Amino acid sequence: MAAKTTLNAKNLESLGTQRLAELLIEISTGSAAHKRRLRIELAGNHGSVEIAREVRKRLASIARARTFINWHKVKALKSDLETQRKTIMETVAEDNPEEAFELIWQLLALADSIFERSNAGSESLIQSFQQACEDAGVIAASAKIEIDVLAEKVFRAVQDDAYGLYENLIAAMTPALGHAGLDRLKNLLVQWSEEPEDKPAEDKRAVLGWGSGGPIYEDEIYVTSRELTVRIALQEIADAQGDVDAYIALQPAETRKVPTVAAEIADRLLKAGRAEEAFDALGEVDTRSRGDLPLEWQLAHVATLEALGRAGEAQAYRWACFEQSLHHQHLKAFLKRLPDFDDIEAEEKAFAHAQAFPDIHRALAFFLNWPAPVEAAKLVISRKAELDGDLYELMPPAAEALAEKHPLAATFVLRSMIDFTLDSGRSSRYKYAARHLADCASFAPHIDDFGNAKSHDAYVADLKHRHGKKHGFWSLLT
Repeated sequence: MAAKTTLNAKNLESLGTQRLAELLIEISTGSAAHKRRLRIELAGNHGSVEIAREVRKRLASIARARTFINWHKVKALKSDLETQRKTIMETVAEDNPEEAFELIWQLLALADSIFERSNAGSESLIQSFQQACEDAGVIAASAKIEIDVLAEKVFRAVQDDAYGLYENLIAAMTPALGHAGLDRLKNLLVQWSEEPEDKPAEDKRAVLGWGSGGPIYEDEIYVTSRELTVRIALQEIADAQGDVDAYIALQPAETRKVPTVAAEIADRLLKAGRAEEAFDALGEVDTRSRGDLPLEWQLAHVATLEALGRAGEAQAYRWACFEQSLHHQHLKAFLKRLPDFDDIEAEEKAFAHAQAFPDIHRALAFFLNWPAPVEAAKLVISRKAELDGDLYELMPPAAEALAEKHPLAATFVLRSMIDFTLDSGRSSRYKYAARHLADCASFAPHIDDFGNAKSHDAYVADLKHRHGKKHGFWSLLT
């Protein structure tokens, strides 16, 4: 049973209406965000019309703002936007989807003015606007909006997408647009592409296509930003309509030779049951002159082989890719297709290969992702001299994963970071190195044998001998 002082709805009810009201006034004093939330709740007592009016007023206020948005203001702004978005989606849309759609579109229209006066936290704010795109699609599907009007709105948004906010807008709007609306949108895009356009002098780098990682460039071919915008949007429409041939036709011949683009074409052909064509599309890539084919192409290749009934070739290719890259996704797929007990032997073989892999860091990442902490610990202990303590995206999570059951291996990982920091004089990392050394001290009592490595006390003594003058570091340990 919860204590009477536990903060929950039941206990707060015991305070009574008047006392709760007084507390809310007190808590909201000095907090504009809390006051806005309370006003929305009060408006709710008068129906969705009053709530919509409050939201519209707030969105207009944000639109009029001209102050610069520093990094420390981003969180508050995001919270404000999320409050308005959720109110539109969860309250207004239920009673009046047409009104809710106008409000969510008003919110989306804030994007340019917000990003023009901010240079921090953009990714966080972009997420809010992208979610608003998804919400707009849901609301539009239940609102009675003319197809031509909706298509025009989507077109204008895609046309003026200066900050990449509307990447998912066409897909989100597809249920509301339907086939007719998508055709109307397609016509608007084609008409726009045929209008005269001055090619800016600075826009000389061409884009061959759009892969999963972003634009694919080619210096010899000129493509304007408008052409790229239209091409991407038409590709999204082709996907929405399930028109694989239209999608392929939008890819220039040179683009189809790019591995990621070839893989995307092949994936669509496979879904359409056209495996032979998928195989040919992947064959557009010159695989002989490159040994770094991206994972997307490799996965599309094995999926195509499977679809063609060439399971043995697919298995052989999965293993070859794993041997080259240690990508766990290939190995998991390979083992999944083996008979019982054969997979155990194959996994042991894979682990042995990873233990001897030239790049210890790729091997360590593989064992952590599998996960196989025992193998990761064995790798670290046997090849500790090869560890690069500068790899901060890998080493801290490795130490954390090994700490509980493999303190010696975790110690060697931490030492690699400490050594790098002090050897290279990275004073900005001293506080982390000091924390790592403290962790090593806590691991030491749980290590029975340091093997051919120094004990913790000996290691600290050696650090003092080599880096005793780095007072900024040692001061953090006292």
